Amino acid sequence: MRPRRRVDFPRLQRWPARLPHASRILWSRLALQRHPAMSVRAKAGWLLALALLFTSYVPGDAQGPRDRERMIAGVRMFFSPQTDLSRIDRELIGSAKRQIDFAAYVLTDRSIMNALIEAAGRGVKIRIYLDPDQPASRTRDQSSPFWTLLRSANVEHKMKTGGRDLMHLKAYQVDGRMLRTGSANFSFSGPRFQDNDLLLIEGRDAIARFQKNFEAIWSRPANVPFPPPDGQR
Repeated sequence: MRPRRRVDFPRLQRWPARLPHASRILWSRLALQRHPAMSVRAKAGWLLALALLFTSYVPGDAQGPRDRERMIAGVRMFFSPQTDLSRIDRELIGSAKRQIDFAAYVLTDRSIMNALIEAAGRGVKIRIYLDPDQPASRTRDQSSPFWTLLRSANVEHKMKTGGRDLMHLKAYQVDGRMLRTGSANFSFSGPRFQDNDLLLIEGRDAIARFQKNFEAIWSRPANVPFPPPDGQR
């Protein structure tokens, strides 16, 4: 039996010392020139090891949070005004089956509010966290989409109080499977005419981190339900 020989990768020789232990083991095995025939179980092990290699690598000279953070999701990006971003929001909200956690700096787009009302009507549990300065709340018309949404069954709402700092998120998660974020507000002009971006992120880790942050801001002691206009009920 011919002895196995290692293949020299001169440009990558410094990497193994920076990789986690499991990935270094994989690296040493990948350096073999020949491999015996592998069983299905062995192939599955190799695939798992490859996943560890590409998801656990952190640069050895990492300086800050951005450098230390591993890639954890697939991302699709869209831009306005080339694309009507509100259409993407409506389609995503329309696909919800169980839960939406929704954080909005501004919520004035009737089409988005109507999509949320329809989702609540299907039995989707919706939590809405708002900045207190909501232009849509200034109307006394209780039949407006804003007040109809906040009064809907299956909808909980809170607003941030207790300081001057904004609740500036424009993000929500749907069913623990998709995260929407980006610069576009949930207004009429923001996703249609302004220069904005919208990111759809698929990845359990990314969505779990958003949910953890949402739970933290949702649970702030100073939060209160969004008050109806002029004390109306």
